[in-house]
Amino acid sequence: MRTWSSPALNRLGSLAPVPSVFDSRLGEIAQLPEAEETAGLYVCGITPYDATHMGHAATYITFDLLVRAWVDAGKSVTYVQNVTDVDDPLLDRARDTDVDWRDLAQDQTDLFRADMEALSVVPPDHYIPATEAIDWLVPWVERMIEDGLAYRVPAGTDDAGVEHPEGDVYFDVRAAADTRNDPARWYLGYVSAYSEEHMAELFPERGGDPGRPGKRDPFDALLWRARRDGEPHWDGGSLGEGRPGWHIECTVIAQRFLGMPYTVQGGGSDLRFPHHEMGAGHAFAMTGERMAEHYVHAGMVGLDGEKMSKSRGNLVLVSALRRQGWDPRAIRLAVLANHYRSDWFWTEDLLTRAEERLATWRRALAAVAGDTGAGTSSEAGDRLVEEVRAALGRDLDSPLALEAVDAWAAGALAEPSRAGSADDVAALISLRLGVEL
Repeated sequence: MRTWSSPALNRLGSLAPVPSVFDSRLGEIAQLPEAEETAGLYVCGITPYDATHMGHAATYITFDLLVRAWVDAGKSVTYVQNVTDVDDPLLDRARDTDVDWRDLAQDQTDLFRADMEALSVVPPDHYIPATEAIDWLVPWVERMIEDGLAYRVPAGTDDAGVEHPEGDVYFDVRAAADTRNDPARWYLGYVSAYSEEHMAELFPERGGDPGRPGKRDPFDALLWRARRDGEPHWDGGSLGEGRPGWHIECTVIAQRFLGMPYTVQGGGSDLRFPHHEMGAGHAFAMTGERMAEHYVHAGMVGLDGEKMSKSRGNLVLVSALRRQGWDPRAIRLAVLANHYRSDWFWTEDLLTRAEERLATWRRALAAVAGDTGAGTSSEAGDRLVEEVRAALGRDLDSPLALEAVDAWAAGALAEPSRAGSADDVAALISLRLGVEL
């Protein structure tokens, strides 16, 4: 699947420090590997039935910052992202709106691409829809069954009266955790560090089906959904016709394009459990390796005191803001004003202040560029490069980086001749913050 146009990414002369990030699994800030010349990043993509809200924007801008930090540190980055282009929420929305699910997925994926390009988000190197991964996925599930790490569930009726056919395949979380005699082996809670009581609360809220009759454990996760009338389906070999579960698609795509362990697994904090937890379990069960060296999660974005989500219908869409005439650079700055792993609430005031900040930066650059004595001293410009690199190198602290540019702009407006090179500052803001001035 095609991605979108990439903004220019050129390193700023000398090498920047390799960034540190907050590892959710470890519960602490971790220094990313410095010796390796390459870095691998997997970020879970959208389910394309209503894209792109500010929560999406915040997540993908977060990992855009990470890619930019790696590039400025001289690393070669392989970035992979999926598109969950077949799943229950998508099928439900298509049914409710009387639209073919494939057309809905294509339309919303196109919209997402346009939004990401407008926000100057670096695209992934590999952008893989789940429907293209089925041929890779089926052998994994077949082998899991052979190895006793997955099992077929008989037909049954759940507590809601829904009848389920025979043939659904589930991941056996307890068997997988006990398969390898390794002190670093995966176990339930390995990624999330949540208690089982907390996981039990979250599992049904986030796509799990603890009450499915015939499951060995409430936390067992769906790997292959047997064919139902009226649903899309594919040839699953010995699994029979059906379609993949959600978690397994990311694991298989990541293994194919990055190998394991790769450097960072990323996504919103709501993916920490069960999605990233189960993905790590699938990976260890099948490869004996950790899925990722580090897990990085972006905070949730809310509106009017509640988490912004499709189910609540309280979405602020990037495309709607763009149609209203808001500058995408201001939208990006409004996101960057919040630290990536904090939960925060969207307000129009954030956007207004971002536009004011953008205008101030432009005035400062124009003042420096138009001053015949500008550039005679590079001290302020050099200091800005160091401050922005240092802020973003310490757990992607974008609010601190913005404050550094604000301070430079104030100084430049007061004494443009002492502000350094306007071109160098514009290049810094473009490369590290993704804002073209």
